[in-house]
Amino acid sequence: MSDPVVRLQESLRAELKEPLGPVYTDPAALLADASAPLIAVGDVVTAHLLEAGHTPAVALVDERTERAAVEDWVAAAVAEAEGFDHELTITNPAATLSESLLVALRTAVAATDEANTLVTVDGEEDLATLPALVVAPAGGTIVYGQPGEGMVRVTVDDGSREIAQDLLRRMEGAPGRLWWLLDVDEPGVSGR
Repeated sequence: MSDPVVRLQESLRAELKEPLGPVYTDPAALLADASAPLIAVGDVVTAHLLEAGHTPAVALVDERTERAAVEDWVAAAVAEAEGFDHELTITNPAATLSESLLVALRTAVAATDEANTLVTVDGEEDLATLPALVVAPAGGTIVYGQPGEGMVRVTVDDGSREIAQDLLRRMEGAPGRLWWLLDVDEPGVSGR
């Protein structure tokens, strides 16, 4: 289940460098502007939210930040978190979205009314923001880290969803399989 479904090619990397929403350095300010469910992608973001007293509905972590091991306080904040009802460990190679990540994300987001889920990724979770924008309910919030700047808050709406769908559609691999694994209609194709 860890086989890559789609892979980020070099030509799309520049498009991912621009934040998809406002950047925050204060977790309390971000939380004041966020709405449920809140999905956190990244260890440092997750640790800041936990330290601010908020357990994300879904958090994806890989024990790395900017290709290096996370600082001890980040690892401790995530490891000692008590607000997660479920914990999953999956595999997702760097610069890809694997079947196991997509299924875990879809399942965790579907359960946000009943449970909070921590997904630990063996590999890399960076690209999970894009499918999170596709499967999260409208009005929800995705938070991810912007290296050297802070935390990006993205409201799930038609605009942010279209950006994510466009990027996912242009990745190498099997985007049709990606939509199927996420249990959503393929953009531009009517009805299932």
